[in-house]
Amino acid sequence: MHRGFLNALKILILKPSSLGDVVQALPVLRLLKLHRPDSEIFWWISADLAPLLENDPDLSGVIVFQRHRWATPWHWGELLRSVRDIRAQKFDWVLDLQALARSALISWLAGGRLTVGLEDWREGAPGFYDLVIPRPTPLTHAVDWYLDVLKALKVPVHSNFVWMPPRREAAASVQRRWNPEPGPWIGINPGARWPNKRWPASYYAELVRDLAADNPQCRFAIFGGRSDAPLGELIASAAPQCCLDLTGRTSLPELVEWLRLTDVVVTNDTGPMHIAAALGKRVVSIFGPTEPRRTGPYGQLGDALQKPLPCAPCLQPKCTFERPLECLQGITPARVRLRTNSLLRSE
Repeated sequence: MHRGFLNALKILILKPSSLGDVVQALPVLRLLKLHRPDSEIFWWISADLAPLLENDPDLSGVIVFQRHRWATPWHWGELLRSVRDIRAQKFDWVLDLQALARSALISWLAGGRLTVGLEDWREGAPGFYDLVIPRPTPLTHAVDWYLDVLKALKVPVHSNFVWMPPRREAAASVQRRWNPEPGPWIGINPGARWPNKRWPASYYAELVRDLAADNPQCRFAIFGGRSDAPLGELIASAAPQCCLDLTGRTSLPELVEWLRLTDVVVTNDTGPMHIAAALGKRVVSIFGPTEPRRTGPYGQLGDALQKPLPCAPCLQPKCTFERPLECLQGITPARVRLRTNSLLRSE
């Protein structure tokens, strides 16, 4: 008999990146812990995202993956030591929710009693697994695909869990640093890793100016990393009296707690979009080359805006359409304004 049925299960989840992917995988952690509260669960994650999971109530530990260091041969000794440390944990279940060559190799080297992974053959990952979980359909949402891993392990799947529990220290830091005025707050997230996932900053500026006129009581929090600072500056200049430009100024836990303060979030397809959805915020999401049915804000696909084109969604990081970025530029500020106002008034 598997020793996990006699003693506490020891589980390793591999989902090192990206921010949105990690957030979408969190229900797996929550439901595992609810089903087996005696289990010890560890998460293998990229160092830049580790703060998202630090002191998580359902985790026994975080195993940090130094992606950039491991890419060079002179750090391979560090990689071997990390693998030895992982194997020493003697995991019962190893769940690879990344399904790429690197994570699949680590999942296999972990030496768990049962290794489970997603059926994604881009880099041959399923060859490393004992149990392979297919995507039911090409349009199955990522969250539902991850949850199918639990179904295969006979772990009940339901929605009675807190996706992202409050972080007291981060919430206190937000209050101390910014002392946010009472809302309503509209979150604005203009950045994205792919340039062709970014709705034009000038459109965001027009949107903020018009929403401020429609809703004089509202304030706007503009989110993003340091590289998004020029976008934040442009957007905030459209209504400086009611905008707070937070681009490049928040830690990852502070970003989560700021999003928790919002009432509606207008965003491109990027990590903070998934955080907002996980927090139960109303999300107006703007999609260009990606497919919202696969990776949109979970449970809120009705507010995912996309312009129908013969090439969209192309799932490519570079636009080759005859009218470049038409999939984004064809979504007008007026359309987003109408949807945002509708959500604000339904609060």
